[in-house]
Amino acid sequence: MPLPAQTSPKTLLDEQAIAKSLGRIGHEIVEGNPDLDRVALVGIHTRGVPLAHRLRRLIHEFTGEEVELGSIDITFYRDDVQVRAGEAPRHPQPLVRATRLEFPLEGRTVVLVDDVLYTGRTIRAAIEALFDYGRPARVQLACLADRGHRELPIRPDYVGRNLPTSRNERIQVQLVEVDEVDQVLLVSTPEEEAHG
Repeated sequence: MPLPAQTSPKTLLDEQAIAKSLGRIGHEIVEGNPDLDRVALVGIHTRGVPLAHRLRRLIHEFTGEEVELGSIDITFYRDDVQVRAGEAPRHPQPLVRATRLEFPLEGRTVVLVDDVLYTGRTIRAAIEALFDYGRPARVQLACLADRGHRELPIRPDYVGRNLPTSRNERIQVQLVEVDEVDQVLLVSTPEEEAHG
């Protein structure tokens, strides 16, 4: 039986569209949080971190204020992580990155920043990880792309673009800081590989 033909990725957002979406998110964060000295942007590894850095720069350009900036690793908070227990690994082992929250969370509005919102499981894990470090007054969510297919009751406060997809498609965000190019692609994947 022949294998199905692989289709080429389709560009959904280019560098300009990403910049425009982030600019809009930055303005919305400023409008939604008049007390910016109580706001912290926390990027979720991997691509949420450079997006949080960009949003911080934009907010500074718009207001002259520097909001706090952090990053969070959710590896061991995910419900799909497989860690070996004294035997050879059956699955690729998770890559753990540094969590940096160098400010108190108490009384603060934390804006979690991620690239793609899909099932909501990544955000659930990020909230759980965040609360292990402190208790913010509010948690908001900013994402570059919302592709739908939620499995948990999670909704973004700030979204760059709604990009509806089927389950056998995947949104792939590429950023200069990680991938040396800024673009958002639509990639077809076999059903069993489409997770996130």
